[in-house]
Amino acid sequence: MHMCTCTKGHSVAIVETRTSKERPGQLDVYLEGNTSWKEIEEFIQQKKELGTEFRLSISPIWFPRHISELDRFANKVLECGRELKSDHPGFTDQNYRERRRIFADIAINHKHGQLIPIVEYTDIEINTWGVVFAELNKLYPTHACKEHNAVFPLLVKDCGYSKDHIPQLQTVSDFMKALSGFQLRPVAGLLSPRDFLAGLAFRVFHSTQYIRHHSKPLYTPEPDVCHELLGHVPMLCDPNFAQFSQEIGLASLGAPDEYIQKLSHLYWFTIEFGLCKQDGEVRAYGASLLSSFGELQYCLTSIPKVEPLGPFKAAVKEYPITEYQPFYFLAESFTDAKEKISLFSKTIPRPVLIRYNEISESIEDAPCV
Repeated sequence: MHMCTCTKGHSVAIVETRTSKERPGQLDVYLEGNTSWKEIEEFIQQKKELGTEFRLSISPIWFPRHISELDRFANKVLECGRELKSDHPGFTDQNYRERRRIFADIAINHKHGQLIPIVEYTDIEINTWGVVFAELNKLYPTHACKEHNAVFPLLVKDCGYSKDHIPQLQTVSDFMKALSGFQLRPVAGLLSPRDFLAGLAFRVFHSTQYIRHHSKPLYTPEPDVCHELLGHVPMLCDPNFAQFSQEIGLASLGAPDEYIQKLSHLYWFTIEFGLCKQDGEVRAYGASLLSSFGELQYCLTSIPKVEPLGPFKAAVKEYPITEYQPFYFLAESFTDAKEKISLFSKTIPRPVLIRYNEISESIEDAPCV
């Protein structure tokens, strides 16, 4: 693999060269790197000025067409996984780091169609879960939306949710799929926004299996099994919310990079930190709120600013990631939110129209007219 440097010092790897089938006597060069197309074009122009012949051809953005193709990127995590940052609560705990490596290996080796392996959680991990579970359950009746509260007793009854037991992902996945069509897939850490959103298009939620460090049970610097099972899963069991989530995923397929960023912002302000109106009151439906004891209380106070959900504004609004949100968007209903996301998705320039076939679990497309 040959490395070269574009403008601004960004590196690009020449992954592969092939004899061009369309242009005899020339090579097709496949690149991979952390730069933009504009910088690549500037780099090529510099080479042309030095007498090197380059021709730039941009192919349509690849995206999975069948649920099994999620295997191609499910283990390409951006951070977390086996390694921890130096400021992570468990960075100096060798036992914790070894547990994280075990969870990462399970996710990395998982393939579509396989059952998610059963994990034997330790007493320390179960106690950590128990603290989070107990504290949040005090708030759900008065702070969580009715969809969350309606399904939570079923998760207790059918999936073993309790203070003394961490449910297994496969058990929860089977339960969730029967209700809404969504299923869980283990992941070692954070995926790129494009890859994570693509999973939603196939009604697949990439879920971590590890748990936060026991020294800070009410804080986690990254998604963990408490966040997934207490925040995301109850909401994804609701068919209307599941359709809303899938709508964001479908909108991402084949979308240009700048629109992936916009969709990830929409995801942040809805699926993660969304508020909704119910029976004349404001309730939380975002998973990051429903899995955070502190912010679930804070979000319904008069401190943060709240305004009606506007997808075009949410798509470009910046947000902090290490503190409580100063701003939330309020949805009238999940149906209303889904319709607004659909309206936004129609503004995304794509060469094809996207349709999901739930029978074959595949994407069908037709040329845009």
